[in-house]
Amino acid sequence: MFNLLKKFLSSSNESEIAELQKLVDDINATESHYASLDDEVLSSQTDLLIEKYENLQSLDEILIDAFAVVRETSKRILAMRHFDVQLMGGVSLHQGKISEMRTGEGKTLIATLAVYLNSLSKKGVHVVTVNDYLAKRDALWMGKIYKFLGLTVGCIQNGGSMTLEYETDSSNLILIDCPRSEAYKSDVVYGTNNEFGFDYLRDNMAQTHEEKVQSDLNFAIVDEVDNILIDEARTPLIISGPAPDKTQDYKRFSMIAAKLNHDTDYQLDPKRQSIAINETGIDKIENILKIDNLYSEENQIYSHLIDNAIKANEFYKKDQQYVVRDSEIIIVDEFTGRLMEGRRYSDGLHQAIESKESVEIRRESITYATITLQNYFRLYKKLSGMTGTAVTEAEEFQKIYKLDVIEIPTNKPSKRADLPDQIFMTENAKWNAVANKIEELNKDRVPVLVGTTTIEKSEFLSNILRSKNIKCNILNAKQHESEAVIISEAGSPGSVTVSTNMAGRGTDIILGGNPEKFNNSDEWDIAHDQVITTGGLYVIGTERHESRRIDNQLRGRSGRQGDPGTTQFYISTDDSLVKRFGGDRIKAAMSAFKWDENEAVENKMISRSIESAQTKVEAFHFEIRKTLVDYDDVMNTQRDVIYKLRAKALLEFDLSEDVLEYVTEIINEGTNNLDINDEMEKINRIAFLRNFFPEDNIKKIIEENELSPNILIEESKKIYTDRQNMLGEDLSKKLDSQIFLNAIDARWVEHLTMMDNVRQSIGLEAVGQRDPLIQYKKMGFDMFSDLITNIKTQIASDAIKISTIQKNRIDQNKYKTIKQNFQYEQTKNNMQNASNSSNIDNNLSRRDRRRLERMNKKKMKKSV
Repeated sequence: MFNLLKKFLSSSNESEIAELQKLVDDINATESHYASLDDEVLSSQTDLLIEKYENLQSLDEILIDAFAVVRETSKRILAMRHFDVQLMGGVSLHQGKISEMRTGEGKTLIATLAVYLNSLSKKGVHVVTVNDYLAKRDALWMGKIYKFLGLTVGCIQNGGSMTLEYETDSSNLILIDCPRSEAYKSDVVYGTNNEFGFDYLRDNMAQTHEEKVQSDLNFAIVDEVDNILIDEARTPLIISGPAPDKTQDYKRFSMIAAKLNHDTDYQLDPKRQSIAINETGIDKIENILKIDNLYSEENQIYSHLIDNAIKANEFYKKDQQYVVRDSEIIIVDEFTGRLMEGRRYSDGLHQAIESKESVEIRRESITYATITLQNYFRLYKKLSGMTGTAVTEAEEFQKIYKLDVIEIPTNKPSKRADLPDQIFMTENAKWNAVANKIEELNKDRVPVLVGTTTIEKSEFLSNILRSKNIKCNILNAKQHESEAVIISEAGSPGSVTVSTNMAGRGTDIILGGNPEKFNNSDEWDIAHDQVITTGGLYVIGTERHESRRIDNQLRGRSGRQGDPGTTQFYISTDDSLVKRFGGDRIKAAMSAFKWDENEAVENKMISRSIESAQTKVEAFHFEIRKTLVDYDDVMNTQRDVIYKLRAKALLEFDLSEDVLEYVTEIINEGTNNLDINDEMEKINRIAFLRNFFPEDNIKKIIEENELSPNILIEESKKIYTDRQNMLGEDLSKKLDSQIFLNAIDARWVEHLTMMDNVRQSIGLEAVGQRDPLIQYKKMGFDMFSDLITNIKTQIASDAIKISTIQKNRIDQNKYKTIKQNFQYEQTKNNMQNASNSSNIDNNLSRRDRRRLERMNKKKMKKSV
């Protein structure tokens, strides 16, 4: 069945390539025409193409000319001509597909074709990169094409924003600092997924329309799309502020966890990264805490704290999952090996690790705004991406993003040799074999790139090599600042580079080394020819990753653009992936045959079983990401309603009709079913009225016995209308806008916290044979209904209460519940991976905090 599917997909891809070739032939037919134009006429083609688009309203109709213009411009400005296969890649990007192109095929240049064409609609194009360095590099590099053709270019960075401009009296282009909103007004904007996503969230927390920065989400091209839309997809974007301080609790439970024993007090599930405390462990913890029941309602916080403390000890190891630098815990990205500066684990886990490592413990946080990367990128009207490894994840791209993957042919046939895996009985034997192989290759001056899975292992191998007097460069999260320099030299004769998974994505390894380092081109030609003669770059993988895609990325470092190269993986039965899926059985079989532990096995059956294990892990992670989307889709519908309501308030439309509608609805609901003649209900009604009227008004209402809903509504409308007349139309609109924003923001924050609490505990529904997702949807609907009622109640209440404010005493900021100096955090939700946390000025009132606590307790009782 799989082979049949594979054959069908291959056939489908071939037919698509055939269609693309027809367009390529048409583009090639125009090449001589555009080559004959002088620079001024060529650069003026943009205006002509925009005019054509405005008349035809179809980008497809101008694609051939637009691509031809970009190719000719690139030839003149960058001395780089787009190959036919690059034109194919550009068309597929424009069509909203994912283009899989091998490493070294020039993806950065390919993007310029679709970027230019789509920018002609004047609706904006966002180019998404994996880090600030690449965003800035590509804006400067490819920006030369766009500027020549009369387009504007912006660049969004962490903590800054720029536009690409010509230096005064010079043809040199430089990035100049500018307001973020100005950068977003550019035709083409480069930035990272985090910056684009957080700007979206911050825009939906702005207190005035002028504070918003981001333009419409029209078209995005995502570079390294697998990394951003797959690997990073478990990382929701979260803006948060600090929760109550529990520093002493973390320290206390870190000490308790240290007193517990694995196996006797608790069991581990490494696959799911979960723990289960047994009866012995529970008794021990209860005795230490002097409590009767660890899992009673009043002790829920204790069970959560001890779980995190144990996880911090068992699953999170220094120099593997994180490093300690300057007394700070910094997470290491499990996919790239990069340090994830500023990110923090969520739900108290980061604090538990800080306590374990005896560094300063920073407070947990409250969520103010959040969105998953999946739902953020699905907001774009058109989305496409490019990467060297996407086919293995084609199902996920289609199911979650509705994106098809197309394999673009290489410009030159691949000459890379992928050798069979070398399988060893023990880890020590594997490392010795790797070191010996590197020593052998180094003697022949063959450049070697070694891929490791952790910082610890990269440093372990480098120490072995140094003991053999072999110089090597280490490329891991600790040296990420010099990443581009190290990678540029990785193809030099005799160079040895030991890398974690990061392996310098986005930067090519050039055989012979960086040409800029040589005195002249002749010297580089000699070095280049020497490496070609010795077989090109030799890539050694020291462990199979959980994802085949990551292994393929490592392989893809070698054999770029038809260069020779070799790749081989060295594996042991002690490796994490192998061990989890039958490593002990393989080791036992090798021992039974009295296999020399220093001798490698090349066994296709073992290699296939490892690939099968990878497929299972990939499927497991896909389900996690899909589950994250399923749950966030509930929030996404709610977020859409709230953000639209907020946008209406932000634009300061006339909200008076909404206010009066809410007043009528809330007073009717609050008083309609009360019996005026019942003294107790009369007291309840008076208590309800205090939410709306000043005390003097209430006394007057009671004295005149005007407690019917209709009379109260009319009285409210009169108070509101008098206030409008007193302030005037403009000031009244501003005040109503602030009342709306205040109510929406305050209640939305409460709602996010409660939904997160429900999300954390909803798994208990499975115990009662109920589908947790269905229950979450039901509870989410009920809670959202309550949220809308609460928002309407607060708006109605505040609008009526503010009836005596003097015109000259109105302060728009008075109604801001949350100030604008937010910084942000990222958290890995299901897998409790990285999050990004910072300080925030939390301006919630004491009353709001008490209400939040009461509502949390109420909802938590409902959810269990």
